[in-house]
Amino acid sequence: MEHGHAKDDVKRTVPLLFEAVAARAGDDTAVLFEGRNVSYADLNSAANRLARCLISRGVGPDSVVAVSVPRSVDLVTVLLAVLKAGGAYLALDSAYPAQRLAHMVSDARPVLLVRASEQAVPARPGHGVPDVVLDDPAFRAECGARPGHDVSDGERLGTLRPDHLMYVIYTSGSTGRPKGVAVTHGGVVGLVASQAEQIGTGPGDRVLQWASISFDAAFWDISLALLSGAALVVASADDLLPGQPLADTLAENKVTHATLPPVALSVTDPDGVLPGGTLVSTGDAISPSLVRTWSEGRSVFNGYGPTEVTVGIAMGPITGPDDIGIGRPFSGSAVHVLDERLTEAGPGAEGEFYLAGPGLARGYLNQPGLTAVRFVADPAGPPGSRMYRSGDRGRRRVDGELFFAGRADDQVKVRGFRIELGEIEARLAAHPAVGLACVVVEGDVATARVVGYVTVLPGTRVTGSELRRYVAGSLPEHMVPSTVTVLDRFPTTPNGKVDRAALRAAAAHAPVPDAGAAAGPDVCALAERVLGVPQARPEDNFFDLGGHSVLATLFAREIRKEFGVVIPMRTIFEAATLAELAAVVRSAGERDRT
Repeated sequence: MEHGHAKDDVKRTVPLLFEAVAARAGDDTAVLFEGRNVSYADLNSAANRLARCLISRGVGPDSVVAVSVPRSVDLVTVLLAVLKAGGAYLALDSAYPAQRLAHMVSDARPVLLVRASEQAVPARPGHGVPDVVLDDPAFRAECGARPGHDVSDGERLGTLRPDHLMYVIYTSGSTGRPKGVAVTHGGVVGLVASQAEQIGTGPGDRVLQWASISFDAAFWDISLALLSGAALVVASADDLLPGQPLADTLAENKVTHATLPPVALSVTDPDGVLPGGTLVSTGDAISPSLVRTWSEGRSVFNGYGPTEVTVGIAMGPITGPDDIGIGRPFSGSAVHVLDERLTEAGPGAEGEFYLAGPGLARGYLNQPGLTAVRFVADPAGPPGSRMYRSGDRGRRRVDGELFFAGRADDQVKVRGFRIELGEIEARLAAHPAVGLACVVVEGDVATARVVGYVTVLPGTRVTGSELRRYVAGSLPEHMVPSTVTVLDRFPTTPNGKVDRAALRAAAAHAPVPDAGAAAGPDVCALAERVLGVPQARPEDNFFDLGGHSVLATLFAREIRKEFGVVIPMRTIFEAATLAELAAVVRSAGERDRT
């Protein structure tokens, strides 16, 4: 990639890209949240004032700033302010366990924590990170007194360049510890250019902000809206649950563009949402049936890119259910399909994806060894250029279209989240009673779930429920196994390795606790079917058995089909036990008959 003069390079940072949009679209709506509309001019001024407060507290180029703010206009303002100050944001999702958040903060060593008053502060105890409370009246007054015009390099603690950090995202690590991916501003121009060329958002469009802010896909949503002049639609986590809540949010906010994983699409009714709009599928391979369901009356795109690039590196339209590729590389980027000898595989031949271009991350934060292993020299590029060895396999068609074929290792995608099974196994194995731990993924895209199996040391006792609670203390919800089964021994292959394919059969023969009184046998049987568990008892909690928001949507749908009653999603979330839920089903059925 050619490099321009320093003045041109500066324009390749997010602040100036956003400020250029704000200058021409000042009166247009930038963010919608719970009935509140904020213009580009007001958002820009608020972010500028906050940025000056951050600079006064030592935030500058390559500074990491931890952000713990719920979904809101304030969250968008804080992220922009961190970038305007020259810093890089480290988003802390409050739904994550405190232990994991504390590790992220300890590892990233942020210079500051920006938080809302109601958010937990895992960063402060023991880590000495200074914090500012966003909604503290004194701090708001301080920011309000600052100038609202754009921040200049003269005010920053150094000139902001494209090679400075933009955000740090923590992903699952095979060693049992999550690793921080350090992403710079360098890939944003190519990202925005590809978004403009293929999707073409602009004033009048409404883009849903769906992804968790702790994932890089959130920056895709933000850039698709705020770097094009469109409006960003922000909603609470409850209003984004796959199924009816998500459909209602899309319809009520007249969303025109949404980026959603197949697992969310599979349980959401497409009727009346995104009419004539654009859907981007990412995170997992989209099925032909979902393409048929969602492509009617909409443009559907497929996207690809691991966290180690600036959100994505390839995208393209899906022309039909029998031709589902992942598009072509972003402007200025390249996807090499290499064989075992690291030479280009021919058209149609499968190989490993090696990714190159300005969107590559700087590497893994504080892990130079791992960075050197995964980010390797690019023989096809200019001196000093690198490629990222993705671990993904695929092929390139004669016309240049790329096709994804799966993982080369045990890194997997579940519910759109990238997961290293080794990290979960390492956490299970850390329990003092566990001898061996093995984790696999079972089910299809819609019902995919992480399942754990363990053996215990002689003289010790531990239950699967206890192990799930143990893992939940340090791993986010999407990485906690749906079930953990204790086995006397693991089945093995002839060469002595664990026979992963035989684990489920071995679990079927494992002893299970007495089922107890049948307070709601039909609901329990339904839960077993939806969750794919060998037994669900009346006293069990749906989510303790491995349920999550998508499976709760499926559960509600099955209850409606089986018993002819409509149960609000909130009821499933609030029911302490399946017996309590069964009572609600019976009551609703009796009410409908009277």
